[in-house]
Amino acid sequence: MDIGTIIGLFLAFGLIILGMGAFVGAFINFPSLLIVIGGTLGAIFIFFPMDQIVGLGGIVKNVFFAKTQQVSTLIATIIDYAGRARREGILSLQNVSNEVDNAFFVKGIGLVVDGVEESVIDEILSTEIDFLEERHKNGADMLTSMGALAPAFGMIGTLIGLVIMLQNLADTSAIGPAMAVALITTFYGALLANVVFIPFAGKLRARSSQEVLLMRITMEGVLAISQGNNPRVVEQKLNSFLAPKLRGSLTG
Repeated sequence: MDIGTIIGLFLAFGLIILGMGAFVGAFINFPSLLIVIGGTLGAIFIFFPMDQIVGLGGIVKNVFFAKTQQVSTLIATIIDYAGRARREGILSLQNVSNEVDNAFFVKGIGLVVDGVEESVIDEILSTEIDFLEERHKNGADMLTSMGALAPAFGMIGTLIGLVIMLQNLADTSAIGPAMAVALITTFYGALLANVVFIPFAGKLRARSSQEVLLMRITMEGVLAISQGNNPRVVEQKLNSFLAPKLRGSLTG
């Protein structure tokens, strides 16, 4: 589980609720919540294809749960296999699927073991990276759209509340509930957009960038193994993906 996301949500909602003080109950209004959440979800169903919406739960799950391999561990693994290939030959890597829990690396090494040309390996792995980026972009775009729509439906709720209030000015008992809907829907829209939807989209983009970096490092390593490069050369190639301060910790 991503501790940063949990801490962020706890701080945001916790401090906001703390700021409400004894008036927390005044901010609970189910009609307002229905307008914002119902309107946002309804618009998303119109906005995106159904097959993407079905995967929304998995997209949100990736915000909280993500298994990301450490860059240093990945590079060390690639260097180890480069050394084995130099010592024992490419065919010694044919059992990599039983040793490494990295489907992309296993796929690349499998292509090398099968004797596929380097240019073809490059094309296959690059295509997989491109489509992974596109899938991740779609998920982040969906949450970003929800972040843009939620405040808009908050404003719609505000207009609904104002209309109800204006039509019942003679009934003073109706003014309070109508005014609550008018104001709280805007609050809900802004809160969901700025604490949930937009930050979630940002987290997904960050995870996508990290995963793509790992895949590009992996692809470069697989191509280097295919070329029969010395493990030291492989290490230098892969370290070029990292900031200088990180390179020292990997080579030292």
